[in-house]
Amino acid sequence: MVTLSPEKKVIGCKWVHTVKLNPYEYVARLKARLIVKGYSKVYELDFVDTFSPVVKMTSVWVLVPLAMTYHWPLHQLDIKNVFLNGILDEFT
Repeated sequence: MVTLSPEKKVIGCKWVHTVKLNPYEYVARLKARLIVKGYSKVYELDFVDTFSPVVKMTSVWVLVPLAMTYHWPLHQLDIKNVFLNGILDEFT
C-alpha cells in the first residue's frame, strides 16, 4: 500500500458476474471479473502513469527458495486467463 498524492483521486471498480452455459443450457461455470470504472479518469492526471503487476517465472523461481530459506510468508493467487498485450481480434 502506498499513500495517494493529494492531486490524484482513487478510481473505483466493480465486479461483473457471468454465467456460462453448455450446449444443453445447463450451467457450465460461473465467472467473475473485476472491472475498473475507466469513465471517471481524467487524461494526463490519472492514466499517463500505468502500473501493471506482472511477474516472470524466473523471478518466481528465485523468490520461492529465498522465502523458504528466510522463512518469509508465501501467499497464493491463481490466474488462469491473462492476456498481456494480446490481439483480441483473434479470440472473437
